[in-house]
Amino acid sequence: MPKLSAIRSAPVSEAPTGTSSPSGTVRPTPSARLRVRPIPDISPPVIDSRAAVRPAPGPFVQGTLAISFDEEYDAASDPLDRRYFGPQRTLSKNLPEPQAWVTSMAQALVEVMSGARPAPQVIRWTTPEVYSAVARRNAASGRRTMLARRAIVRRVRICEPADGVIEACAVVVDNGRVRALAMRVTGVDRRWVVSALQVG
Repeated sequence: MPKLSAIRSAPVSEAPTGTSSPSGTVRPTPSARLRVRPIPDISPPVIDSRAAVRPAPGPFVQGTLAISFDEEYDAASDPLDRRYFGPQRTLSKNLPEPQAWVTSMAQALVEVMSGARPAPQVIRWTTPEVYSAVARRNAASGRRTMLARRAIVRRVRICEPADGVIEACAVVVDNGRVRALAMRVTGVDRRWVVSALQVG
């Protein structure tokens, strides 16, 4: 019986040290000893305030952003500058065609000042100073519902003294009278804005 002899001659694995309980866990034998080691002291060292030596104070450095007082500094190109989020100048190549825009804007301003159009319709395309003057004339006109003759812009002439700046003069016929309207238009935030207005 060769198979039986091979099984009998196989080495028997060593049993774990200790006795087994009915639940299957192994308990250590009484001969096994535990080593007790002390916990290392990790508390900071005690410093006597009377014998402590204070380091010499260094130069004070405030944790703020750097500020440039250079007049030639371009705030529009620096996202860290507060003026970066304010109104930005726009060049003429990024703005609508000035001749048609000035003609329609002159017509709108004349209608607002004569009371035929509400003033808030031009607030987006005027500075606060220009809008205040136009709104006062609108209120003084009494917002008439019936006009004898509507004011019409007959002719507009423009010139460009600088890139993104337009100076225009318009001839207006208002209730049979010929008047002149002069304005200065600048490019701001990719749109034209009336920054100065004078009515003759």
